[in-house]
Amino acid sequence: MADTSHIVSFDNEPLMLVNSDDVVIGFEEKAAAHRGNGVLHRAFSIFLFNEQGEVLLQQRSALKPLWPEYWSNTCCSHPRRGESLTQATKRRLKEELNLESELTFLFKFEYHAVFNDVGSEHELCSVFVGNVTGRPLPDFNPTEIADTAWVSVTTVDEWLDDHNIQTTPWFATEWQRIKDDFSGQITAPV
Repeated sequence: MADTSHIVSFDNEPLMLVNSDDVVIGFEEKAAAHRGNGVLHRAFSIFLFNEQGEVLLQQRSALKPLWPEYWSNTCCSHPRRGESLTQATKRRLKEELNLESELTFLFKFEYHAVFNDVGSEHELCSVFVGNVTGRPLPDFNPTEIADTAWVSVTTVDEWLDDHNIQTTPWFATEWQRIKDDFSGQITAPV
């Protein structure tokens, strides 16, 4: 029997389908919501910063069907039925990285990104930032994450421009918006 103690995300968990105004219009199993062109659903992304001017990035697990082993922001996922974004972000930080932080909502945006012929993300994504002290080494969940790295905010642009480093499309979009519109939320100047 397989050890399922680390599994925190399930193909059959219902995602909140939303319209462009973020009104829930139904529910769909996660796997189905990501097939083909996907169905617009509610999601969130988190960026954790420290006082050294670094952001915690994660490399997605090889087990992920979409963008496996790609580098991305600190944490991203979906709220569950009946769960607020505040509850979902706290839960997911703990499940994926065993970390806690007070989070601040920055913005919400809709995007659509296709991954080869496997499926796509079509999300209305709320972006949050938080701060931690020092450089905590996350006790990350291997079913969700392959690796983590504290990266200086000035190096993130180099990673995103380096074709040898695979990064998720939402990470690039969110990072640019944070730099353009919310640079005060980043500890070090960008």
